[in-house]
Amino acid sequence: MTADASGPEPSPHAVHAEAGSTRHRARKTPRRPQSTLAERWTTVDGLDVFYRESPSPPVGAPAVMHLHGFGLSGHYLLPTAELLADDFHTLVPDLPGFGRSARRSRSNLTLTSLADAAARFLDDRGIEKASLVGNSMGCPVICEFGHRHPDRLARAMLVSPAGGYHNQPLVRAMAQLARDGGREPKRMVRVAAPDYLKFGVASTVKMFGALTRYPTLERLLSLSAPILAVIGDRDPLMPDPARVHDVVRHAGTDVTVVVMVGAAHAINFSHPGELAHIIRRFMADEPITDDVDSPGATRVVELHRGGHRPPAAEGGGPRMAG
Repeated sequence: MTADASGPEPSPHAVHAEAGSTRHRARKTPRRPQSTLAERWTTVDGLDVFYRESPSPPVGAPAVMHLHGFGLSGHYLLPTAELLADDFHTLVPDLPGFGRSARRSRSNLTLTSLADAAARFLDDRGIEKASLVGNSMGCPVICEFGHRHPDRLARAMLVSPAGGYHNQPLVRAMAQLARDGGREPKRMVRVAAPDYLKFGVASTVKMFGALTRYPTLERLLSLSAPILAVIGDRDPLMPDPARVHDVVRHAGTDVTVVVMVGAAHAINFSHPGELAHIIRRFMADEPITDDVDSPGATRVVELHRGGHRPPAAEGGGPRMAG
């Protein structure tokens, strides 16, 4: 008897799962491209994951992955990510359970599970080490990623790193979020509303509760990778920038703090030109100054420079740009 060269037949369960995956991807793939980035699918932990990627990453460029906030997808991060696609190997996944990616049980919706999923997504893309850019909940996910996978985090860029005492109790955080809604561009509603509706009320409350309880600042200061924190001075979910400065200037961690005057919480969406400029300069170890190509009401202030960064200005001290 001759062995079947094609190998064993797939099980009915495997065939059913593959057919379900095909249907899910066909249903969830955007009818028209939403981005100048390539839109692709992969599988992480048996779940379909939708992501965007630099169409032609620069040879040898560092990998930079953008992580979204709670209840949202990577869609609202695209304005900034697209501006960086030619500088870095840019990746913008919808984490499992969010956006177009497959849903997961609410019991598995934890910051730890999301951090591990981000690591396995990088495994799938063949990337050993990356710099991570997060907004809102994406920042605690990065902190947890750095805690659990420290050798894989090159740099942490935390934009509006909510979580912890300032957002407690939950009712206070919900009020802060409501105030922020009136400070964001109106076009943000068209992007965010479909994501929140798909995510569901119960999942939103669970994840938002986990976000408010997470010790973001303490975990941030324990990271070994260089850290950039970007804060909008109109962000009701964040402490006063002076308070943040007071905390980090006594820490031994390599933290650079930048305040964006005039910005609220969703900086990746509302101020992409300024944020992309800040990220480029941080990745190049250059002093962070205002972007002359993004004029307007917003100003960038380098409030604190990590001890291992090149000096921002002779004599030290905060660097005011505008």
